[in-house]
Amino acid sequence: MRHIVHILENDFRNFFRYKWWLVGLISMNLTDLFIMAIVYNRMLNPAIIQQIKSYFNFFAPGLTVTGLFASAFMIGREVNMEKRREVHQYMLSLPMTRFELAFGRVLSGGLRGMVYMSPLLATCFVFVGLPTLEQFLVILVVLFFLAMGISGLSIAIAVSTKSLDKFVTARGLVYYLLFFCSSVFYPFSLIEQLGREGKFPMFLVAFARANPLSNASDLIRSFLLGTPPFSPEMIVSVLIFSAVFTTFAAFAYIKLIERA
Repeated sequence: MRHIVHILENDFRNFFRYKWWLVGLISMNLTDLFIMAIVYNRMLNPAIIQQIKSYFNFFAPGLTVTGLFASAFMIGREVNMEKRREVHQYMLSLPMTRFELAFGRVLSGGLRGMVYMSPLLATCFVFVGLPTLEQFLVILVVLFFLAMGISGLSIAIAVSTKSLDKFVTARGLVYYLLFFCSSVFYPFSLIEQLGREGKFPMFLVAFARANPLSNASDLIRSFLLGTPPFSPEMIVSVLIFSAVFTTFAAFAYIKLIERA
């Protein structure tokens, strides 16, 4: 753990090097909530508003999850830069095993995502509602594993792309797929309805159901709003996503170092 703590310390130092930029991003996220959500609440179809009661309350958990995703994904940009500048060759000289180095990078990405997400989650609790202690712990655990999976996904993409342009392109594709094919911005019942009416491909409906961003958002909503009803599948989906990409990223990062 001592070696992993050193990695965490270094990555967090880099993370907070741009603290005012982070403050600006968090402010932008909160602006999205307090302006966009209120405006959309007056623009949406009354039938949709009847389902979700208040778009502000519905969107707050989704914004928390998207903020977590964006911040945890930042570790990939750093790993990609290290790969292009061959900094990973220097890392071979560090007195630690390759697994410690790889796991430390994935863990630091996840923890940085949790730190960035904290103000958004606190705002969600203040304006939407407070969970019980047990529900609060479940939310934190699920969001932590989600952050680990996102960090792993980002690192896996970073070590698989040779240039910053390719990494940014891949990141954009992942962003659009996971963000907009999910229940972050609109209820899953609406996605299912569009699928039944033939206005939305059924394979994307199935993807939206398995999407870890959908399940994490709906988990928070189920505890704070009571809808959708809680299902163990919400937790299982996030855990599977985290296990797959954390493991894949660790091995991909180790292979990158071995090629140095």
